Amino acid sequence: MNENPMVELEDVYLDFGDQSVLEGTSLSVCPQERFVIMGRSGSGKSTLLRLILGILQPTRGDVRFDGQSLAKLSRRKLNRVRRRVGMVYQYSALISSLTVAENLALPLTELTRKSRNEIETLIDEKLEMVGMKDMRQKMPAELSGGMRKRIGLARGIILDPELILFDEPTAGLDPVISSVINELIIELTEKIHATSIIVTHEMDSAFKVATRMAMLYEGKLQISGTPDEIRSSKDPVVAQFISGDTTGPIQNESS
Repeated sequence: MNENPMVELEDVYLDFGDQSVLEGTSLSVCPQERFVIMGRSGSGKSTLLRLILGILQPTRGDVRFDGQSLAKLSRRKLNRVRRRVGMVYQYSALISSLTVAENLALPLTELTRKSRNEIETLIDEKLEMVGMKDMRQKMPAELSGGMRKRIGLARGIILDPELILFDEPTAGLDPVISSVINELIIELTEKIHATSIIVTHEMDSAFKVATRMAMLYEGKLQISGTPDEIRSSKDPVVAQFISGDTTGPIQNESS
């Protein structure tokens, strides 16, 4: 297996006007890791995903995918990289006027030259993988929140990506459905041998799915390590965030 990082951020700064979002963030994610990025709302977690997709460019520093600096790629080469990346959005982002099957078909018709039969076969295969094989003709409005999350997962893996980005995959779900989605993330990424980066502020999900994790705080990487290393950290910011304590440096700073 290639042991070079799949994704690297090297000393990345990102400013929006006079607002600093990231300040010298560096991290690397190796093939087939499930790398969880946790942090408070507004800490820059989802912004990191947009940098990895090449939607945003860093103010300073470098973002690399499979060794390639995204800032140096032509539009055509960047689109080629994006075909190797699946995205699972926080609110599923299904097109309400399209059926489940049509939503899944969209990236295949736009980004590949597969035949109609090949597309139909792939849709059936991915829906079965998420336990939604009988939902092809349903409209998004007919689905529960958990069902829409599953369909979002199916669409995220429809191109058999090497890297999958998850933006708050269990947001708004009850604990039981959250556990189902967490188990699906583990099962699917292992089945297709994908690397995954999961953004979340929900600690149960973070520790359930992660093989390695990091915490963003004030635009910087506060800590990075295995779940056990994070759980046993003596860093007061990390300890408070994990425990959900109401007293500590985070609250004092925001009060």
